[in-house]
Amino acid sequence: MINREIIRIKIVQLTYAYYQNGNKNIDSAEKELFFSLSKSYDLYNYLLALIAGITKEARRHLDVAQARANREGTEAPSQKFVYNRFALQLEENKMLNEFLETQKKNWDDEPEFLKKLYNQIVESQIYKEYMESEDDSYAADREVWRKIYRTLIQENEDLDALLEEQSLYWNDDKEIVDTFVLKTIKRFDEKNKGKQELLPEYDSEEDRDYARKLFRATIMNADEYQRFMSDASRNWDFSRLAYMDVIIMQIAIAEMMTFPSIPISVSINEYVEIAKLYSTPRSSGYINGMLDAIARHLIEGGRLMKRIDEPRAGKNKIINNTNNDKTE
Repeated sequence: MINREIIRIKIVQLTYAYYQNGNKNIDSAEKELFFSLSKSYDLYNYLLALIAGITKEARRHLDVAQARANREGTEAPSQKFVYNRFALQLEENKMLNEFLETQKKNWDDEPEFLKKLYNQIVESQIYKEYMESEDDSYAADREVWRKIYRTLIQENEDLDALLEEQSLYWNDDKEIVDTFVLKTIKRFDEKNKGKQELLPEYDSEEDRDYARKLFRATIMNADEYQRFMSDASRNWDFSRLAYMDVIIMQIAIAEMMTFPSIPISVSINEYVEIAKLYSTPRSSGYINGMLDAIARHLIEGGRLMKRIDEPRAGKNKIINNTNNDKTE
């Protein structure tokens, strides 16, 4: 589940913290990096468990409605949502339950939030259409939860605030993790029952190695990489660059220099997108030009054995002082 997009973002965050922290111990910083990545996987499991938590809340409401119907002699309430086969399969999932056994907190600790979210679901058009539909298939049960997640959980300010209170590590993770939760819902198969596999923490050991090598290269070769930046911006006062821009470019250069199989264009594009999230409004364009110039200079000097697309007509290799609005 932990992919390179998450890893890149975490390394930007942890590298920035490394330089802000007076105690620059790379081993401790690396442990913090992997702990931070593990918290992303915790969030993935916790959000899957939310579906089971909502189902338990629905069961409580059904019990109350059933007791009232018995008492008043009225029609019994529908059990369709409570006995949704996908949700029940998720409740029984071995991997998810093993995760929950290791956690001190669970969704039972958030009764008010669960009640509010359940009521929002019941009042939604998605719920009404599901309850009225004659389609009594597992696929329909799974699909209603995919729609509920996308509509009422993926963009939920109350949930965002609750998660932020529970872990500072989750502030920037949810948007990416949501995509993996939706992917997991889609791949569930009824025949797998409680043995349905969730996404692994890492797709391969290669991704763990990528995280470790990229972080260490970024820190250990900082002076060299910053010299590359200074050379590429020789007509610009390097000291006036936004500090986050320096960090982002430093990591991008580390990736270009350390991983021969990653195309230069991929590295540049990934870190330009990160700059849009974490730095100034003008940073992405400046970083794009700087990294392009640095890569070409390293290739020409034989330091970087990769190919790069030819520049567009009129594109300068050296960042000049026309970027004089780039400040801290």
